[in-house]
Amino acid sequence: MSALFSPLTLRSVTLPNRITVSPMCQYSARDGFPDDWHLVHLGSRAVGGAGLVLSEATAVQAVGRISPDDTGLWDDAHVEAWRPITAFIRANGSVPGVQLGHAGRKASTYAPFESRHGGVPDEEGGWTPVAPSAVPFSGTYRTPVELDEAGIAGVVADFAAAARRAVAAGFEVVEVHAAHGYLVHEFLSPLSNRRTDGYGGSLENRTRLAREVTAAVREAVGEDVPVLVRVSATDWVEGGWTDEDAVVLARDLAALGADLIDVSTGGNVPKAEIPVGPGYQVPFAETVRRKADVPVGAVGLITEARQAERIVADGSADLVLLARELLRDPYWPRRAAKELGAQIAPPRQYARAF
Repeated sequence: MSALFSPLTLRSVTLPNRITVSPMCQYSARDGFPDDWHLVHLGSRAVGGAGLVLSEATAVQAVGRISPDDTGLWDDAHVEAWRPITAFIRANGSVPGVQLGHAGRKASTYAPFESRHGGVPDEEGGWTPVAPSAVPFSGTYRTPVELDEAGIAGVVADFAAAARRAVAAGFEVVEVHAAHGYLVHEFLSPLSNRRTDGYGGSLENRTRLAREVTAAVREAVGEDVPVLVRVSATDWVEGGWTDEDAVVLARDLAALGADLIDVSTGGNVPKAEIPVGPGYQVPFAETVRRKADVPVGAVGLITEARQAERIVADGSADLVLLARELLRDPYWPRRAAKELGAQIAPPRQYARAF
C-alpha cells in the first residue's frame, strides 16, 4: 500500500490521504470576503484528490491582512461567504481547512502581481501595520507601530474569535500561521523582536505569543477539531530563529493541544541566502518530528509522486504540503495515485473517465 495514500486521523477528522494543499494567497478578495474565484480555486483541488485543502492565510484582524485583497474571518459576516466553499470541498471527498494569520509588519502591501511593490499608502486603501517592534521588513514596506500588551491581548482574542467563526463556516481543520515573517514569527525571531518586556528577550518570552495564540485557538475550536501550526524552522540568517528553537516551540505547542506542526522556513529577512532545491525543507520537518516527537508536515519544492511517497514512507513527515505544483496541476494527486498504484474515487460526474 502507498504510504502517501494511506489515511491519517487527527482527533475526530480522518484525512483520506497525506496530500495537503498548502495555503496560497490569491489576492482576490474584497473586504475579506472570498468569492467565486476562491470556490473554484479551492474546489478544484478537492476534485483533484487532495486529502486536506487549506485556504490561504485568512486574516484575524483587518490590519492583519497581507494586502487589501486578502480573505478574512475577523467579522461574523465572513462566515456565510465561506460556507459554500467548505461544503463543496467536503462534498468532493476532501477535508476543508483554514490557515488563520496576521501579517504584522508585512501587512498593507500590494499584491505580488501588481506593477507596484511594497507598502500601500492610506490613500490607496492601506493602513499602518503593527508588529512586536517598530522595525520595517524592508525599505519599501511601511514602518509598523509596536504593539502594547493590550494590543497583544487583542490579537490573541481575535485569533480565538476567528477560529470560532472558522468552525461555524464549516472548516474542519484550523491552522495557526506562525511562519514566513508574519506577526507570530516576528515575535519568535530576535531579528524582528527587539522588546524588553515579557514578550521579548529570552526564548521563553519570544515564544509566549505563539503559545498564547495556540492555546486560545485550541480552546475556541473544542476538543474535536485538529489544530495545526505552521512554523519557519530557520530564518536562514546567523543570529536568527533556528531549528533547535523550533524543536522547543513544537514540544510546547503540542503540550498545548497542537496536533501537527507544519514545518516551513524563512520569510522574516528579505535577503536571506536560502539553498532552494527539491525537498530542501524536508530535513527540518524530519528534525522537528524526531526531536520533538510530534506529527509534522513537510513543504517546499515537493513535485514528484515518488518523492512525496518517500517523504511519508521513510518517516520524514506525516503529511506533504504542495503549493506551486498544485497551481500548475490541480489534479496532481490523481496523477500521483496512478503512478503509485493507488486509487482515488472520482466524482460521479467524472466516473466515465475512470
